[in-house]
Amino acid sequence: MKDSSTMEAQAAMQEVPAMTSEQHIELVERYAAHNYHPLPVVVAKADGVWVEDADGKRYMDMLAAYSAVNFGHGHAELIEVAREQLQRVTLTSRAFHNDQLGPMCEALATLCGMEAVLPMNTGAEGVETAIKTARKWGYTKKGVPEGKAKIICCEDNFHGRTTTIISFSTDPQCRAGFGPFTSGFEVVKYGDIGALRDAIDDNTVAFLVEPIQGEAGIIVPPDGYLKQVRDLCTEKNVLFIADEIQSGLGRCGTTFCIDHEGVRPDIFILGKALGGGIMPVSAVVSSREILSVFTPGDHGSTFGGNPLSCAVARKVIEILETGKYQDNAKTAGVYLFEQLRAIKTDKVREIRGRGLWVGIEFKPEAGRAIDYCNKLREKGMLCKDTHEQTMRLAPPLCITKDEIDWALDRLRHVLA
Repeated sequence: MKDSSTMEAQAAMQEVPAMTSEQHIELVERYAAHNYHPLPVVVAKADGVWVEDADGKRYMDMLAAYSAVNFGHGHAELIEVAREQLQRVTLTSRAFHNDQLGPMCEALATLCGMEAVLPMNTGAEGVETAIKTARKWGYTKKGVPEGKAKIICCEDNFHGRTTTIISFSTDPQCRAGFGPFTSGFEVVKYGDIGALRDAIDDNTVAFLVEPIQGEAGIIVPPDGYLKQVRDLCTEKNVLFIADEIQSGLGRCGTTFCIDHEGVRPDIFILGKALGGGIMPVSAVVSSREILSVFTPGDHGSTFGGNPLSCAVARKVIEILETGKYQDNAKTAGVYLFEQLRAIKTDKVREIRGRGLWVGIEFKPEAGRAIDYCNKLREKGMLCKDTHEQTMRLAPPLCITKDEIDWALDRLRHVLA
């Protein structure tokens, strides 16, 4: 039975008048910190690949929350699992066990072909966790002198925006005004195996890399690069850490982007789609030998591994095990790339990507990518720019051929 205070609160909520998109944006501008510059669209409803704004206008979502909504908005099975878990228990902290954590860890370890899982919440937390894992492994397993561990990263990387992570960013805006920076990192050219080999020394504990660089503009490394990375890391006793937060879990037409080269890293960092577009869920997945460097008190999170997140993640893993979304990303992606590359235009410098992850880089003289994103918004299609000249397309993996054709009609009009 609902008490009177609950009923009064619900009645008050129902009496709040609906606001227009313009009013919502004005409220955000007034009270929210300006750490993003979103397109002027206020999403109020969503289903599949479609969203609706506060004024009732419908748009196709061609960004999927940077791959966090890989399985589509409002996925019925995921919503049902979340609803059931909400009615049971949502949070215990890791002071106690919960009945969802063990089964989730087992399922995720199996999906990755690994043995152990350390659950967190956000992608950046996952990266921070992997950094701590690699450093302690270097000291306790490899014998690197205390305080000397080095992790190698790549130019134009994007692994998050925490203080440690921006310390090895090469994006000036990520760093400006946020020093002093954390030491212990060296940056090399992406896709250059020779540069990686030259950078490895006796104190190197790990190489942290995105199998495809997302924020840099959907940059795909040369064929064979990840296989060379795997061989070199094995030869030099260096941990190969694959940041699959954006590229993994179906986006590139395989469960993991790294599957395209048939190799396994020593550590996976996963996030975004692992939460099914419902909960923030991330995880570091590795061998028992590597993750055994942690003992109780070394690392933790109040919300990491909470039962609500784990229940949703279990269903995500179950969905991925069918291969349905990976297959659609592969076949639909081939069609999308073929059609995009057939558009006759003098505005585009390059189209690149894999699966349903596309970067369209415009020539400098053609103008900024954001201008094209806004033109598409006016035609009912939502996407976003990166690095000034590149427009990203990353629709939910449930998108159909008819829906892709709908998007292509608008892209042809804007690009041609």
